[in-house]
Amino acid sequence: MFESSKRVISRFIDVVLPPRCPVTGDVVEQQGQIASHAWGALHFIGQPQCQSCGVPFSHHSETELKCADCVYYPPEFDQARSALVYDEASRKLILEFKHGDQTQHALAFVPWLMRAGQSLIVDSDIVIPVPLHRMRLWRRRYNQAALIAKELSQAMSMPYRPDLLLRKKATASQGHLSPKQRTENVKRAFRVQEELTPMIKGKTVLLVDDVYTTGATVRECARVLKAAGAARVNVLTVARTVPEEL
Repeated sequence: MFESSKRVISRFIDVVLPPRCPVTGDVVEQQGQIASHAWGALHFIGQPQCQSCGVPFSHHSETELKCADCVYYPPEFDQARSALVYDEASRKLILEFKHGDQTQHALAFVPWLMRAGQSLIVDSDIVIPVPLHRMRLWRRRYNQAALIAKELSQAMSMPYRPDLLLRKKATASQGHLSPKQRTENVKRAFRVQEELTPMIKGKTVLLVDDVYTTGATVRECARVLKAAGAARVNVLTVARTVPEEL
């Protein structure tokens, strides 16, 4: 009954406010759909890529490779994958989603994430988002990572717990910080709710966020999750920055 009502409401909204392509603004058939001529603006990440952090490589190899950063500074997470290169086109989408109340973009992100993180999703037991501090959540009104994680969990019929990992420290915005400053900024910023630790003991956690920049945030989250008993932590993001030399 509830699902039927949701479908009726959704159809009504689509009539009053026709769904539009998040890239071009053109009217499309359903929310989250991309106009056919807009695909060329998006740069999807595929093989070859670092088998650890997922940064794309410019060359192919018959062996599984890791980037220099992951070789010399192994991340606390087990694997990370991203759907898109963070560039002009994807930045527009994510900033609209993150700060412009265009929350319907999450519907478009889900199939991209399922494609990019197929092996990670299959091996995971529970989906959780990178959390916001309560003060930032109050100002923004929603956690963009939580919206993505919820849609993904529903699409994959996986348990979703946005309250499992908490941000206990109101960290400064990471936007203009160096990699080292980012690491210091998020140090000891997260904790797992003690009463919920049995949910991740010996399990594989899928940690979801919007953008992977230096990896400082997801590394710290993974460290905390493993300290609480998680066996593995995989990371899935909509986009990631890519060094210019690649």
